[in-house]
Amino acid sequence: MEWREYHEFTKHTVEKLRRSQHYLDWANMPNPYRHYEGVPLLDLPADPPAPQIPALEVLDGKLGNTFANDVAQNASAQDGAGFLSQLMFYSASISATKRAGASTYALRVNPSSGNLHPTEFHFCTRGLVGWPDGLYHYRPSSHMAEQRAIGDFISKLTYTDAPLVFVLTSIAWREAWKYRDRAYRYCLHDIGHAWQALALAGRAMGCESFAIGNFVDDEVSGRCQLNEDEWPMLIVTLQGPSIPVISRETPKTVLYRGEANQLSEEKISYPRIEKIHGATKLLAAAKEISVSPSRDDGSSCAHTLKLNGSGQIELPPPLSTSNSFGDVVRTRRSALDFRGGDEFMSLAQLSTLLSNTAKPFFADFAAHRFVQLYLYVHRVNGLEPGVYRYWPEHAQLEAIKLGDQRLVAAALSLGQDLAGNSCVTFSMIGNFEKATQIYGDRGYRYVHFEAGAIGQRMYLAAEALGLRATGIGAFFDDEVHKYLSIAPEQGQVVYHFAVGYPVTDPRLEA
Repeated sequence: MEWREYHEFTKHTVEKLRRSQHYLDWANMPNPYRHYEGVPLLDLPADPPAPQIPALEVLDGKLGNTFANDVAQNASAQDGAGFLSQLMFYSASISATKRAGASTYALRVNPSSGNLHPTEFHFCTRGLVGWPDGLYHYRPSSHMAEQRAIGDFISKLTYTDAPLVFVLTSIAWREAWKYRDRAYRYCLHDIGHAWQALALAGRAMGCESFAIGNFVDDEVSGRCQLNEDEWPMLIVTLQGPSIPVISRETPKTVLYRGEANQLSEEKISYPRIEKIHGATKLLAAAKEISVSPSRDDGSSCAHTLKLNGSGQIELPPPLSTSNSFGDVVRTRRSALDFRGGDEFMSLAQLSTLLSNTAKPFFADFAAHRFVQLYLYVHRVNGLEPGVYRYWPEHAQLEAIKLGDQRLVAAALSLGQDLAGNSCVTFSMIGNFEKATQIYGDRGYRYVHFEAGAIGQRMYLAAEALGLRATGIGAFFDDEVHKYLSIAPEQGQVVYHFAVGYPVTDPRLEA
């Protein structure tokens, strides 16, 4: 299978890093924003209301009704523009700026590898109050919607009756500029983060969501008029009573298309990325995969994580906090490093982080879960330092090896100190063999989507608990497997993640 060849080639080793002479061509750095010239721009109201439901309740599966409450109090919030503004502001917008020397750059509410943001948010609407049915692209640089076409595009993408459908795409060149061939992994991680950022914002506003990975790539690209450098990765439907919808006749289709901006002077080709992406494409949708949204009722699309095994250490019940979803999302940052020292997180905080990773994902590929968590515990009250494996069915930890893991965690994470200075660092181990047996090479995407989705949940849970987190995409793959005594057929490391008390980032301006 193609996935295996790509994954093996893109593993980090000491020898490869020593031989590398790669440097960053700053003059050719890709623009982090896609714009379409020659299309109408639709304003999204500034400063939309913040979802007040506690973030941990949203992560636990509770639906908010923030938008419905705002509608009752604010007449201007009763239209589609107000709803879309709130949804995008809390899932994809700019949240802060940082300064590096004489330059400033933006941070967004959804994290990205290297802050390079390969993911774009396209969306289709049908029947929103005061908003034309059509195809749109979100422009985070100005918090506006670019109207790329008018008409019913939802029926061209899915069979759902949802009034709002997103198409999340990747521009691999943005990541490859820095990370070269390994960049495709990071693009897939980022789709997982973006998926959960969107799904959780929708849930905080009272919406159900469902992700569809089973689609014919080239058909979706054509129907969305995507530029050749941009690839569709995931379709996400949203529906629920909080979405302001009216019945009306669908307008005749009008295509604006527009001209996609050129992201850099020169786009460097990475044939291995193009090859793995081609291998994971679908030429025809698999008919046996359900695409109907469902709550956590035991249906095939929403199973909780079920893995064979258990541990010896019972975890305490998860905590609750009053920190609102809106505040948590807007203040979430990736930690520059962690303070280390004598600051410990509690076992209950760790239990809360872990419980949120095991909640169901609603997607046509989520009948199976492929990622298991291993923990390098450094400073957790009530838990001896060591390596542990998490068994979510029993809310238990299994001790794998005991002793100080700080140097090991940092060394395995390409020598990054933050993996040892954190309170706990995670290795996410993905079962690629199982995923590709079920879904073919397409399953390679799904394992990374799941890891990114888990990471997004941990980002928000950590922030709600007064902690901070950082996703780590760089690690010595086979050294991790060796240290954890994992054979390739049992799983391979797909993502590292660190949580602790952050050092102050002097670059942060807002």
